[in-house]
Amino acid sequence: MTQQESPLAAYHRQLSAGQLAYQYDTQTARAVFPPRVIGPASGNPALEWRLSAGLGTVHAVTVVHPRDQDTYNVVLVDLDEGFRLMSRVEGTPAIGKRVRMRVHTPAGGGAPYPVFDIEESA
Repeated sequence: MTQQESPLAAYHRQLSAGQLAYQYDTQTARAVFPPRVIGPASGNPALEWRLSAGLGTVHAVTVVHPRDQDTYNVVLVDLDEGFRLMSRVEGTPAIGKRVRMRVHTPAGGGAPYPVFDIEESA
């Protein structure tokens, strides 16, 4: 992360490179997500950037049924590195299923974001 780059900009830059980045607070020995300027429990301004392997477990699932649109799921995924994020899973998600992250870049040119696929070997 450069001196002028915000934590959110650094996160999006890593996603654009196909990687899921998160911060780590050495004072609390905990993952920090979403990206922040200081550690939420410690006030530590020197958070380290780390790369996630992108593997996790579905913690919660809901299906959204918008009027006149296709349904889609919203999931909470517990990443193996110790943080949770909200996203969607391609396929049929279920609590406890193992998933792998991939980066989705919207066709309209929006910011990339992580989505998950069910791990077939799990």
